[in-house]
Amino acid sequence: MTSDEHLPELRASDADRERVADILRDALAEGRLAMDEFEERLEETYRAKTYAQLEPLTRDLPAAGAAPAPREAAPAARPAAGWAGRVGGEATSRRGIAIMSGFQRKGAWTVPRRFTMFSFWGGGELDLREADFEAAEVEIRCISIMGGAHVILPPDMALEVRGIGIMGGFDHSQTGVPHAPGAPRVTLTGFAFWGGVGTSRKKTKAARRAEAEAAREQRRLAREERRLAREERRKRLE
Repeated sequence: MTSDEHLPELRASDADRERVADILRDALAEGRLAMDEFEERLEETYRAKTYAQLEPLTRDLPAAGAAPAPREAAPAARPAAGWAGRVGGEATSRRGIAIMSGFQRKGAWTVPRRFTMFSFWGGGELDLREADFEAAEVEIRCISIMGGAHVILPPDMALEVRGIGIMGGFDHSQTGVPHAPGAPRVTLTGFAFWGGVGTSRKKTKAARRAEAEAAREQRRLAREERRLAREERRKRLE
């Protein structure tokens, strides 16, 4: 019985197919796959319906020895503020490659000292809001050729931009923002040719929910104070 027959015939999700596609793009960039092999496997990836069909496509590539495991429940969102305990540890991803396609890193992951984003006729998104960091100083190296990249930062993180653009550019609008004590410093470097590297700052959904809850509680307390004041006035008039 082949190893494929041992795999559960579970349906693969779009995220599962995209993880396999990322492995194939890394293999192409490292010279492990020729372009015709890459294109053939990528086409089979997006046609695959089950884990068993995905497994052979990365079996001979590093860090790919089996089909992607079904996703576990998403970890709880990190708090919007406070950096204690979020610096240190081993990086979980060191590069993202988009060749006529796209990639995304978000949620709970560990940013390395140096992360490389490469896009050619494609785009990538790096979301740092819920990430841990291997070190207090990290470099994100962006190479964008007729493509784009976007980095999402939390509101309280330090940012420096040093990238060079030719018929393209790097977004400097988020530099100079006051940062929280202990927050990592991110430096964007690299090269954009007919492409662009953008930045933005956003709060996490958990932080926005917490703020909305706090605002609702303040409104409730204000209404209660007004009600009590009305009752006190009524009692004095009786």
